[in-house]
Amino acid sequence: MAVTTDRHRLRQWRSGKAVVQVFVALAGVAVAFPFLWMVLTALKTLAEASAFPPTLLPSSPQWSNFREAWQRDPLFGQYFLNTGLVASIVTLVVMTTALLAGYAFGSLEFPGKRVLFALYLATMMIPFEVIMIPNFVTVARLGWYDHYAALIAPWSANVFAVFLLTQFFRTLPPDFFEAAQLDGCSHLQFLWRIGRPLAGPALATAGLFAFLGSWNSLLWPLLVTQSREMRTIEFGLSVFLQQEGTEPHLLMAASTIAMLPVLALFLVAQRTFVEGVSAGIKG
Repeated sequence: MAVTTDRHRLRQWRSGKAVVQVFVALAGVAVAFPFLWMVLTALKTLAEASAFPPTLLPSSPQWSNFREAWQRDPLFGQYFLNTGLVASIVTLVVMTTALLAGYAFGSLEFPGKRVLFALYLATMMIPFEVIMIPNFVTVARLGWYDHYAALIAPWSANVFAVFLLTQFFRTLPPDFFEAAQLDGCSHLQFLWRIGRPLAGPALATAGLFAFLGSWNSLLWPLLVTQSREMRTIEFGLSVFLQQEGTEPHLLMAASTIAMLPVLALFLVAQRTFVEGVSAGIKG
């Protein structure tokens, strides 16, 4: 009787596992399909990309679309360079500020810490449109209009990154710092030598989100830049949206090019990213 019950439970467990696997596979296909459609459209001719009803596969892959998309605007390479430079600096600064603030909120004790942290988290509920004009006025008065500083400075601190690092440092036992203190380590020395390596997954996750947000930014770069030489890749994609009509095959080719750095970064840091998110949730 017990053997029959165990077999029944095993079958139920296998059935449940199969259902979960099918669901995850369908969800993966649903998420990946828009990216697949973008890449396949980038390989079509203008007639195929504009045809109705649409077709999934191109009759003959047009690899020259990527070269034509890159050459359509002489400054497309400059947009790419600007975006990479700004996104990289923003990522490094966000990781630094998040590491420092996360350690302070997660490991140190000082008056008003909980209230200050709650107020800091509350800023996540403020829409960007509310702070857009004050930020623009500040940037203009500092003389940063149409300068890289305007694209970098307002995004040098990220609430989500600070929250993620705070949750991580809350999981560290106090014994770690006490042992390091006996060896003569200050807070900054402990943070650099011990805390930073241990916080690697959380830092990588914060950096990935910061890079992605900066890379995909459009409205703020349009506000604080005037010359085309200072524009970013998202502005470059608008070249393919013209009054006489959209060129979907070239737009998808340019979008694929713009997506490659983010995709490569995610694939490299995938395992670390998952570990960082898990650590933040557990914390």
